[in-house]
Amino acid sequence: MIQIENLTKVFEAKDEVVALQGINLQVNKGDIFGVIGMSGAGKSTLLRCIALLEQPSEGRVIVDGVELSSVKGRALIELRKSIGVIFQGYHLLMQRTVAQNVAFPLELNRMPRAQIHRRVSELLELVGLSGKADAYPSQLSGGQKQRVAIARALANNPKMLLCDEPTSALDSFTTKSILELLRSINRDLGVTIIIITHEIGVVRAICNRVAVINEGVFVEQGDTKEILDTPQSGITKLLLGIGGDN
Repeated sequence: MIQIENLTKVFEAKDEVVALQGINLQVNKGDIFGVIGMSGAGKSTLLRCIALLEQPSEGRVIVDGVELSSVKGRALIELRKSIGVIFQGYHLLMQRTVAQNVAFPLELNRMPRAQIHRRVSELLELVGLSGKADAYPSQLSGGQKQRVAIARALANNPKMLLCDEPTSALDSFTTKSILELLRSINRDLGVTIIIITHEIGVVRAICNRVAVINEGVFVEQGDTKEILDTPQSGITKLLLGIGGDN
């Protein structure tokens, strides 16, 4: 479903910063794929390249056989609908209610009002927030805000969901409930999920495959159980809390 070939991202500044270098990755339909690494390893930059928010300096990102850099105009708008993104920090509109936040991408796509109302109701029921439609973000807990963000990301029926540190600000109980929600979305809606995280527990709990990134390079990737049970790289061992260098 997602194929990344020799992806490199260089940020031009006073000194060049190589955020990603020679990334190769394949994510299959139905995967819950984890990308794990320390802060500054390049995880979020990778997600932004997949989400069309950053243009790679080199290499290709291919989604369902379509190279993203080749898509323009209306076709690009339609392709973006197939990719839902959950940003770190929720990014909710504070002056809009829960229902209005979820409706926002549908309004941008000029969906008729009656259809928006039905779709928002479906999504709020899906994420367990039917009773919070008229609440504002300031009235919600962190877990509830994340559920609103998930509902909004699902508004256009995406084929894939990109999650940037979806549980980093949550306690362990709420983290478990959010991961259960993501698992049910993957299972029941058939949505492929990529999770960017620095938390081994998240990868172990939900991801069937994982890639470990360090300084913009994948140091190992494969089946989650195999990688975590028999880590080969020092950075993976460090993330597991068993020592090692990168």
